[in-house]
Amino acid sequence: MKEPRYLVDHLYTADPAVHVFNGKLYIYPSHDVESGIPENDNGDHFDMRDYHVFSMDSIDGEVTDHGVALDVKDIPWAGRQLWDCDAAHKDGKYYVYFPLKDQTDIFRIGVAISDKPEGPFIPLEAPMKGSYSIDPCVFEEDGNYYMYFGGLWGGQLQRYRNNKALEAGGVFPADDEDALCPKVVKISDDMLEFAEEPKDLVILDEIGNPLKSGDNDRRFFEASWMHKYNGKYYFSYSTGDTHKLCYATGDNPYGPFTYQGVILTPVVGWTTHHSICEFKGKWYLFHHDCVPSKGKTWLRSLKVVELEYNADGSIKTIEGTAK
Repeated sequence: MKEPRYLVDHLYTADPAVHVFNGKLYIYPSHDVESGIPENDNGDHFDMRDYHVFSMDSIDGEVTDHGVALDVKDIPWAGRQLWDCDAAHKDGKYYVYFPLKDQTDIFRIGVAISDKPEGPFIPLEAPMKGSYSIDPCVFEEDGNYYMYFGGLWGGQLQRYRNNKALEAGGVFPADDEDALCPKVVKISDDMLEFAEEPKDLVILDEIGNPLKSGDNDRRFFEASWMHKYNGKYYFSYSTGDTHKLCYATGDNPYGPFTYQGVILTPVVGWTTHHSICEFKGKWYLFHHDCVPSKGKTWLRSLKVVELEYNADGSIKTIEGTAK
């Protein structure tokens, strides 16, 4: 499929995390609603309250909505805002990892468990110890599971240094200082906690220096995703206020990673968030835009398009909908 395809037309959905379970594609997106909250840089207008899980037997086939898999009202520690989640499978159990503001309005990352990939998912009583910020992505290799997370501005990553909250709150580095990094952490064997202290995932420029805070066209903002292709690790992410999906490559799950280029140019809508998945021998980019809602940035719609590699392993840039 060379042309992008919208996947869900009866709900507004965004931030798709996509995995192959039991020979099917399963999609774990955010669920956008009309909150009536004015737009702001903290993202208060993204007031998502539940998750639906979707599945597909083929990339051009019917999309099945399995209904509500997890609702904010069923999470004991909930405050507000169920943002982007991800899912993983181990030993017959399925796990959803979700960011949610607690009752003090601080983002933590929670875990919910099910016997089926579509749920329903039962949340634990408390968030993962030591977790913070948003956009968890889970990557599995050889029975080890790694989480990548973090997001600037409303994602609160700027409030932390060395995994500790800053007393002064959201402090950004100067433009000529190293950019804030996404985080990587190994998950415990029981899939319920961090197995170590989160580490910085450093993204380097072409001469081996960390990207700078003022390099808005290349530095990390949010939307971590990890996949592996031909022995290389590909870390992809959104640049946020410059509206691009970019990627960097490395030799192990912890990095460092070297910036390579743009996967997707800007789309209609403020945010760009995605996942990359191989299915039946082809690779696909799942993402969203706001074309169906006529540009309402808080009402987004899922789409998929084939992703292609060049012979050297670089990813061919896909044109977004913001021309």
